[in-house]
Amino acid sequence: MQTAFAIVDGRMASWTLPPRDDEVMPGVRWGSVSEVLSPAYWTAAARTAPEATHGFICLDGNLAAEVGFCLLGGHGITAEMATAAYERLEAEGVFSSGSRADAGSIFSALQRPLTVEGRSVRYRFPRQRSTRIADALVLLRERPVHTSDPRRLRSELMRIPGIGPKTASWIVRNHTGSDDVAILDIHIIRACQVMRVFGHDIRLPRDYERLEDLFLTFARRIGVQAAVLDAVMWSQMRRLPMEITRPY
Repeated sequence: MQTAFAIVDGRMASWTLPPRDDEVMPGVRWGSVSEVLSPAYWTAAARTAPEATHGFICLDGNLAAEVGFCLLGGHGITAEMATAAYERLEAEGVFSSGSRADAGSIFSALQRPLTVEGRSVRYRFPRQRSTRIADALVLLRERPVHTSDPRRLRSELMRIPGIGPKTASWIVRNHTGSDDVAILDIHIIRACQVMRVFGHDIRLPRDYERLEDLFLTFARRIGVQAAVLDAVMWSQMRRLPMEITRPY
């Protein structure tokens, strides 16, 4: 066995993990805590992470706001830029109850420069995302979705143009905090490929649910909430150098 130590809330904590050569899943060794990106490493990172969900799980009941926030993010847009854009639209009442904001007004708001980490920047894809958000808000008003079952909610959200399985899972996680879905973006996929939880022959969105089942099984095997694990992986993988995160 191996023992991991860490400071949690100002106090020394320790826990026992299986030997490094034991398998978490077939073909996936635990590795050691000091072995960056190993299952043991992610176990320690997730168990000691403060505010692991980064404030993205709000549970405030405003599904329209969550849909808008997630549509503003995605490939080519940093989390910081998406957050600044969302705060702009929220301040202008785009997601408030009774709002009838159209694509033109949303586009006008997204076109204006944003302040991100002290710099003035322009939001990427303002026209595309303004149309998607406006259409999504109309659909949510006209065809309310069921929110009691996380996977059913995801399926219904995927009827909205521009929302695929990853974005729908992101919305579900933010809105419900559910561990029944996983947010499989490129950072999570790469982390799982490094550990050999995922292989290389991946086609999305075709393989999303298969990979999600593997990820959720992995999270259960290491004793970590999926909602915490993918948030920690996302936070670390996007900052680590490519030579460390490049899959085998």
